[in-house]
Amino acid sequence: MLLTFTIFSTDVYADITMFKGDALTLLKMMGYSAAETGAIPAADVPQALSRLTAAIDAKKISLPVNDEDADESWVSMANRGLPLINFFTDAAKTGCGVIWR
Repeated sequence: MLLTFTIFSTDVYADITMFKGDALTLLKMMGYSAAETGAIPAADVPQALSRLTAAIDAKKISLPVNDEDADESWVSMANRGLPLINFFTDAAKTGCGVIWR
């Protein structure tokens, strides 16, 4: 199985690398297309952040009950999105745009 990744970059925060599927899901939550590469202008970053936090808050689900037979751990989208929320918060505070590739 080939794993692919998406990298988010801005001038004020370390790059964030995410599994591509998770990154594209989070981009869709912000109202952006699931394009391989793209950019969010600095003026649009606060609105993207607002959409992301609202979408994650709406989708928060309780963690499933521990199943000793389960082979894989489950990570909620809220947990997967937290680094990106911090990333976008810093970008919004400093007026920087965001790119992904």
